[in-house]
Amino acid sequence: MANKAKSSMTSDHKEALAKGRAEGRAVRAYLEALESNRPKRGRRRTKESITARLEALAEQLDSADPLKRLQLAQEELDLTDELARLDQGVDVADLEEEFTKVARSYAQRKGISYAAFRQVGVPASVLKAAGITRSGK
Repeated sequence: MANKAKSSMTSDHKEALAKGRAEGRAVRAYLEALESNRPKRGRRRTKESITARLEALAEQLDSADPLKRLQLAQEELDLTDELARLDQGVDVADLEEEFTKVARSYAQRKGISYAAFRQVGVPASVLKAAGITRSGK
């Protein structure tokens, strides 16, 4: 058995791989931001309403029976997490700008259609800015 010589990647191949990874990160970040900022059913909560509910929970926890205390404790944790997410916020505009720069190339390379992007919530105006059309041309 003869040993095969190791073949190394060309610099063009390495650049193509790096470009693909960067494009994938930009598309993923934008889609995740869209998902996390998608409107939920019901009335939208504000920082003030969450804070008020947390204060009310603090009062209820002391006098609650053990099972109710468990439920209230979980609600308190959920509300604290939600409040932290509201404080963090995501700058969708920056992610959208990066997305529009790379989305067309990414879509062509991966065979992703306009309809698929629309189905996961990407606005038509963003796809237009990225140069992705219904016809795929």
